[in-house]
Amino acid sequence: MRKYIPWVLGAALLAGSIAKLSRSQTTAAVAPVAEKVVERVVVGAGRVEPASEEVKIGSELDGRLQAVPVKEGDAVKRGQVIAVLENGEYAGRVALAQSNLRQAEAAVVQSEASLERLLNGARRQERREAAATVKEAEAVLENARSERDRRRGLLERGAISRTEFETADREFLVAKARLEAVGERRALVDDESRPEDIARARGVLAEMKARVEEMRARVRETQAVFAKTEIRSPIDGVVLRKKLKAGESVSKDGNNPIVTLGDVGRLRVRVDVDESDVSRLVLGQAAWVKAKAYGERKFTGRVVEIGQALGRKNIRTDEPTERVDTKILETLVELDAGQTLPVGLRVDAYLEVMGGR
Repeated sequence: MRKYIPWVLGAALLAGSIAKLSRSQTTAAVAPVAEKVVERVVVGAGRVEPASEEVKIGSELDGRLQAVPVKEGDAVKRGQVIAVLENGEYAGRVALAQSNLRQAEAAVVQSEASLERLLNGARRQERREAAATVKEAEAVLENARSERDRRRGLLERGAISRTEFETADREFLVAKARLEAVGERRALVDDESRPEDIARARGVLAEMKARVEEMRARVRETQAVFAKTEIRSPIDGVVLRKKLKAGESVSKDGNNPIVTLGDVGRLRVRVDVDESDVSRLVLGQAAWVKAKAYGERKFTGRVVEIGQALGRKNIRTDEPTERVDTKILETLVELDAGQTLPVGLRVDAYLEVMGGR
């Protein structure tokens, strides 16, 4: 038996060397992987919120709500009407401004026509009409003169009273004045426009056009105010809370929002990280959250934002041993797409800290 001892010892030594070499190689092979193994997690209390955060929708005007045609849980589109103020007064202002604008525009049209007549002179039809009017007035005057002369002779013979003669004389004077008036009118039609008349007409037209622009600005202003009586959603999202209903008053100071909206297509968790763990935070690190209502189910995500200043706790866990005097760093975890949790739900967040840090 003794002659086999050296061989057995040699075999044992050889086996030991092989095992040692094997362990060395295995350790060398897995060493880089060990750097990625989760060493520990940072735990913090968190609350679920929309990726857009909660958007409080108020009114830019003081007034009373006529309608709030949405309810909590409704999906809304950007630009959709979610509330309407009583707006009869504003509609009246728009109608008045539009009426004033139409009147001002009509006055501009008339002024443009007057200026065009001054620049182009009277048309042939107007000239012919003026000439015909003068001839008519001349004929009337001639008849009046003849009748007056006839009655003068009758008066001298005592055939008529002085009153009858005076009536004929007045008709003659009226016909004479009429001829003078239409003569002036014909001269004006036939005459060329004076430069000062053209300049005056252009000045009036410019003033009226400026007035029209003022009226148009007024219309736009009243329409813009009227548009504010319809409160529209600024985002695609969901109605998280409905604060006011039809008949209630709303003010433009923003202290009483009508509804609260949020984009729940993507969710985030706002996490309170204890000040002792802030050195272990890094953008992009993996995380998951758990909630009592969902048992051991994990909702995965990643860190997308790390606060820049320490502050007081935002979330209380209601645990008797919880310390409230510690400082925290607010951190945002964006959950992976397709995961659904109620907005406002309190959760426990776990942020993975990789080995080697």
